[in-house]
Amino acid sequence: MEFLCMGLSHRTAPLSVRERLALAETQQVELLRRLAQAPHEALLVSTCNRVELYLASPDVARARAGALEELARWGGPETLEHLYEHRGEDALVHLFRVAASLDSMVLGEAQILGQVKDAFERGQGSGAVRGELTRVCAAAFGCAKRVRTETAIGRSATSMASAAVALASKVFDGLGDKTVLLVGAGEMSELAARHLKQAGASRMFVTNRTLARAEALAAEVGATARPFEELFALLAQADVVVCGTASPLPLFTQENVGAVGKARRFRPLFMVDLAVPRDIAPDVGQLDWVHAYDLDDIQKFVADNAAARVEEAQKAGVLVAQEVARFVRERAVRQGVPVLAQLRQRGEAIARAEVERTLSSLGDSLDDKQRKSIEAMARAIVNKLLHEPTARLRAVGPEHEGNRLAGAAAELFGLDESTPPNKQGPNVLIQGGKG
Repeated sequence: MEFLCMGLSHRTAPLSVRERLALAETQQVELLRRLAQAPHEALLVSTCNRVELYLASPDVARARAGALEELARWGGPETLEHLYEHRGEDALVHLFRVAASLDSMVLGEAQILGQVKDAFERGQGSGAVRGELTRVCAAAFGCAKRVRTETAIGRSATSMASAAVALASKVFDGLGDKTVLLVGAGEMSELAARHLKQAGASRMFVTNRTLARAEALAAEVGATARPFEELFALLAQADVVVCGTASPLPLFTQENVGAVGKARRFRPLFMVDLAVPRDIAPDVGQLDWVHAYDLDDIQKFVADNAAARVEEAQKAGVLVAQEVARFVRERAVRQGVPVLAQLRQRGEAIARAEVERTLSSLGDSLDDKQRKSIEAMARAIVNKLLHEPTARLRAVGPEHEGNRLAGAAAELFGLDESTPPNKQGPNVLIQGGKG
């Protein structure tokens, strides 16, 4: 099985492209099932800043072709212009870095690990993630935990939500006397609400299509929940609007936002959009009194804050390299063990047969001690003969090297890599050894 990563992120694609692949959960499951027909496996990581497919397949060219077809089908042919690819060990390194938040827009943010775990559970639930990718993900999660424990990259790290609040505070020179409207009650909105409270926002409204969720979030942060039907009445009062819904279409357009301008006497309105697809249409910012920001704008804002975590990111990168190397070594050993076992079983069977033939020809001329010496000598020859290939197969580093050595050993000695050693009887082994 070979690994392949294909995707696009904030590093390669603008928000206008990323949002084309912002699929609903049912669509994600459909995509996974189409790509993960046995023996292929597939994992889809989809966040506001990245859409990535991780594939494990014995025919990676075929898996790649299928992935390209699906990505073009869902996002349009233009999305393929922004794709990056990683193969083999490079794909593992990329996944480990993503889980450890070393490839995030905000270095060290904690949200991405939970998102990758959610993707893993969705993949398992759909049957797309099985043996190979299960082991890969377990190792990636362990790596992310080690990075969190052994470096300070996650300490004082901002998130997209906190960066949005910081940007609003900068524009208004503080939020203490401002009216804030939070649209949505999902995970990103919850993070934004907590940061708004910490930033001193004292007059805050929360609205959501499901009022109960808005009420729960409002109770947590000391805000007021209002029905979603009052959205534009609330907009007329607000100084700051933070959006983070799962709406497939923009909630705010130039037309409906412009319509409340007169009621609010065209006083400045700060709007920040944390959603993918976007809740705020791109042309809303063309209104003279509206300052509208999306995730790409926030990326520019947080770029200056990343320098403080570069040193910790370098430390974390070393840990990622160590964890990937460990996983690759263990995988190579797992793949080489059946060949090692068959090779040793073959050698022992040949030695046993030759010892029995020699002892039989000598008849009763040897005493018991002499017979045991001959048997010990045969075992010693087998052990010394197999010591070096055994050590080399166990010590291989890169995955492809382990496969190459194990395959070469199987071919040279006429072993069947697909057959477990304990299923082969001594007669088969002896017969093969005389060929």
